[in-house]
Amino acid sequence: MLLKTLLKYKYFLFVIVIIYSFLISNIPIKSKYNIKDNVFLGTVETYDYNDDYVTFILNAKEKIKCNYYSKNIKIEYGDELLVKGNLIIPDNNTIPNNFNYKKYLNNNGIYYILDISEIKKIKSTNNIVYIVKNKIQSRIDKYDKSGYLNALILGNKKDINDSTYNNYIKNGIVHIFSISGMHISLLATVLLFILNIIRKNKNNIFIVLLFLMFYLIMTNYQASILRSIIFFSLSNILKAKRITVNSNDILLLSVSIILLIKPNYIYNIGFIYSSVISYSLIYYNNYFNKKYIQNIFLISLISLLISLPITANLNYNINLLSILLNMLFVPLITFIIYPLSLLTILFPIIYPLFHLIINATESLSNNLSNISILNISIPKLNFISIITYYYLLYLALSKNKKYLVIILFFIILIKNINLLDNKYYIYYLDVGQGDMEVVKYKNNAILIDVGAGTTKYKKTDTYKKFLNSININTIKYLILTHGDYDHMGEAINLVENFKVEKVVFNCGEFNDLEKELIKVLDKKHIKYYSCIKELNIDDNKLYFLHTKLYDNENDNSNVIYTEINGYKFMFMGDAGVDKEKDILEKYNVSDIDVLKVGHHGSKTSSSIEFIDEMNPNYSIISVGKNNRYGHPNKGVLNNLDNSKIYRTDEDGSIMFKIKNNKLKIETSIQ
Repeated sequence: MLLKTLLKYKYFLFVIVIIYSFLISNIPIKSKYNIKDNVFLGTVETYDYNDDYVTFILNAKEKIKCNYYSKNIKIEYGDELLVKGNLIIPDNNTIPNNFNYKKYLNNNGIYYILDISEIKKIKSTNNIVYIVKNKIQSRIDKYDKSGYLNALILGNKKDINDSTYNNYIKNGIVHIFSISGMHISLLATVLLFILNIIRKNKNNIFIVLLFLMFYLIMTNYQASILRSIIFFSLSNILKAKRITVNSNDILLLSVSIILLIKPNYIYNIGFIYSSVISYSLIYYNNYFNKKYIQNIFLISLISLLISLPITANLNYNINLLSILLNMLFVPLITFIIYPLSLLTILFPIIYPLFHLIINATESLSNNLSNISILNISIPKLNFISIITYYYLLYLALSKNKKYLVIILFFIILIKNINLLDNKYYIYYLDVGQGDMEVVKYKNNAILIDVGAGTTKYKKTDTYKKFLNSININTIKYLILTHGDYDHMGEAINLVENFKVEKVVFNCGEFNDLEKELIKVLDKKHIKYYSCIKELNIDDNKLYFLHTKLYDNENDNSNVIYTEINGYKFMFMGDAGVDKEKDILEKYNVSDIDVLKVGHHGSKTSSSIEFIDEMNPNYSIISVGKNNRYGHPNKGVLNNLDNSKIYRTDEDGSIMFKIKNNKLKIETSIQ
């Protein structure tokens, strides 16, 4: 009776569960620890050995993400450890539209990162789940260094090579190495088949369900596995009780149960992907027939269409070739590689065969990732765009396929919406102890520096996702203020991943870093210039304030001045007090609206005479948090006291938007 009532009001109840999940998951939860606590006793849930340190999740009063900068301790699942160290509050993403690590940790019940100074193993585990998991992990570590067995058996993709993994992402097939409902169903079918051979019994299905629950615990309740197992369990329990229920109704019930237990899964990408795509494939099963090739094509196509807004707002890129690639790779993984991975764990002697097939799969993916003609970048979609897209897709799949053409035009419109935008955007990106500024107008972009920061825990290449998210695929000019690593360390990476039309160097001889970049520019036939005087950008100009050649790279920095819609901007690079003095003598520049402070706020720049003449309204200091140089200098901050100071270490990335001659300022850390 209860089941019938639930099914009758399923959509209403599902909406209530979704609202409940959003509300609960957004309630701030206070940690059980104080930031000053430094001694912790807990159990290891997961661990990962890196080049020079080990990281693990310690389950004490609550979960703590731990980093131990040594490899002189052997850690296994379930170990009880006594650790001492300093708690750190994880950072929010400080470059907009990027992965929010702090929110990700919080959604998994982790509120602190612990830098460990001392560690002591109290005892090994006596938990049967951890014992089995350690045995499996030990066997994986012994025979497989590629990371694929870890991914396919324990759901841990940490050991797959980064560049290879990124190629799977580019190809739109990275999901094939996530344990999904298809894998769970295959595993359960094989187990049931074996049990029925041993002894045919109607209770065998419950033995399989118990095994799946054990497997779920062993994989740390991963969201996609949890959904698959609950769905499989409910389906078979209802079948055993001879209750006929539509598969989509079971899926809705499964998702609702999970969100009631784990509301934070509403933000889990794996859970969202698997749930949305599974529901859609069941809902549109009338498209499928007995023709295998046609079915797998339709599954790939519908999956791509359904997941497009999720993928777009996650990677800001979709690969239309993924429709065909999924037709190849999904059956390969599901029916060959996944079963072979299970057999390899049981019979390691066949690992060479597994390794051979994996190498072929990896090589194929790496080669296919070079085909970029069907790789389409899509900017960040707002809520209205997402709703519009799904409404059009519903009409296309349920009413009339002609709406697919409208969807195509809709995507083209989103891709070219920049052409209708007459605003100027100037971004000062937080790349740690480095510099990177972006000037965006209509469909054009100018980058001033592309530094590789050196701040601990900061990934410097997150700027790539940001550029894609704001619809920048082509860089009209890459301007390098000078050849230091913190100002151009990412230049080659940028040129390899984006279309760069022209590069501008500073005056003086090229150093080794610049020569390495020039080799790449020559290979790609990209024009480059040095020591230029000015550049046209739309109806405005960039002026390069040259004085003379100095005996150091910093003072030879390109100092750039521009006026955009009546607002004056100046970018100082690492120019020091000597060049500042020469600029004051040679150029009639004063009363700057926005000053990009020289040399990260070092005492070698921003003299009181220069700042008094520039008289900036806003001063931007690009600087790494807790950097070893002590930037910005207190004296410099005093010199800038009459301006509003923004610092990337405190404010994250800073954006200035100019519209209708009005200046609006936003920071990524509000």
